[in-house]
Amino acid sequence: MQTVLIVIHLMVVIALVAVVLLQRSEGGALGIGGGGGFMTGRGQANALTRATSILGTLFFITSISLTLLANWGRAPTSVLDRVAPPVSGPSAPAPGGTVFDQLQQIERGAPAAPAAPTSPAAPEPPRSQ
Repeated sequence: MQTVLIVIHLMVVIALVAVVLLQRSEGGALGIGGGGGFMTGRGQANALTRATSILGTLFFITSISLTLLANWGRAPTSVLDRVAPPVSGPSAPAPGGTVFDQLQQIERGAPAAPAAPTSPAAPEPPRSQ
């Protein structure tokens, strides 16, 4: 079913491109176009406009149908289900746990794990007298 719909969609796309390219240019861009063309009568212009709207509608219908067909058997999923569990290693939290765990330990009165050492402060310049 999906293959048949893709073939129909491809034929609609090719026909839509051809119909749009057949339409008479209104000119204006760089002063080109707008001269006598393949279909210049008013009746033909109405037919091309109608064909463009019908092919555009068919394009949207086949696009939406292909989208619905592709998602037909899928079960709804949550973004939270795709999150990987934390990995132990160099990116693991400090021995005292996460910041939240350390704050809870402080509230209970338990000593928190020592924080990571910071870089030493820059030495003071000598004072001149």
